[in-house]
Amino acid sequence: MIQPVQRFTADDAEAVYRAIDERRDTRHFRPGPIDAVVLARLLHAAHHGPSVGFMQPWRFIRVTRPELRAALHALVEQERAATANALGERGAAFLKLKVEGLRECGEIIVVALCEAREQYVFGRRTLPEMDLASVACAIENMWLAARVEGIGMGWVSLFEPRALAALLKLPPGSTPVAILCIGQVDAYYEQPMLAQTGWAARTPLHTLVFDDEWGTPTGLDLQSDP
Repeated sequence: MIQPVQRFTADDAEAVYRAIDERRDTRHFRPGPIDAVVLARLLHAAHHGPSVGFMQPWRFIRVTRPELRAALHALVEQERAATANALGERGAAFLKLKVEGLRECGEIIVVALCEAREQYVFGRRTLPEMDLASVACAIENMWLAARVEGIGMGWVSLFEPRALAALLKLPPGSTPVAILCIGQVDAYYEQPMLAQTGWAARTPLHTLVFDDEWGTPTGLDLQSDP
């Protein structure tokens, strides 16, 4: 049944935009568990993400064993060293960054693409990578829900996918996409951490939006926040 469209109240709309604005990729956590009911709400939020052809390609693996957490950390450390080497002259600066919170966070969720994705053709015939886009939408939902709950969440992508797949015994054809660190935080970063540390800066929006053709400046006023 189609429900009539109604605008959110001003307070509700402000809360949604605030969650979007204050969402952060978190690396610093306060040790301690996450309430199971809250964690379930985060997973439900992820599962309500949009997916192309309603394929719902996401799978979630909750890491509960300490030895498995340690093995995940070792995989990330291997890729951290390899990334520093690949960055050349920026490698030393990269190694000073805190890129994960695997040892401190209360929960670890590994998100993976399911196996047998070739059966899903709707919306993927020319863009098969839409399965990955769908998983990213689910993770973003989870991130926003975490901010609403006052919980920190960080997406770790520093790992070798085949090694992580083997460690978690993923079926053939399934691919890990993210290691999510979820936990209590004392505060949220005022800016994204990589902006705070000077690693990178947010690109001005008005330089990224075009009218009709690539490179044609937009007529929208995007140079200041609405």
